[in-house]
Amino acid sequence: MEFDDLLRRYFGTADFAQVTADGQAAGIERALVDLGLERDPGKRFALWALLHMLGAAPDLDAAFQSEADREAARNFMDLLAASED
Repeated sequence: MEFDDLLRRYFGTADFAQVTADGQAAGIERALVDLGLERDPGKRFALWALLHMLGAAPDLDAAFQSEADREAARNFMDLLAASED
């Protein structure tokens, strides 16, 4: 999944700055629903990562069944945190 494609799918535009507060809430809700339904591990991770960047991701234990997926998510969070410093 490409980041721009995720933005278009859930928020209607690849320019997140154009999304209204109501549009953000609706897009996040749709992404959370899709995360709960998605079975492909890569797509689940992409959805979770998008939600994490928006401050709306579920806890790792709820989002990922395997420890390897949870560890990948932790690594992603660490990389994001390091890039903010």
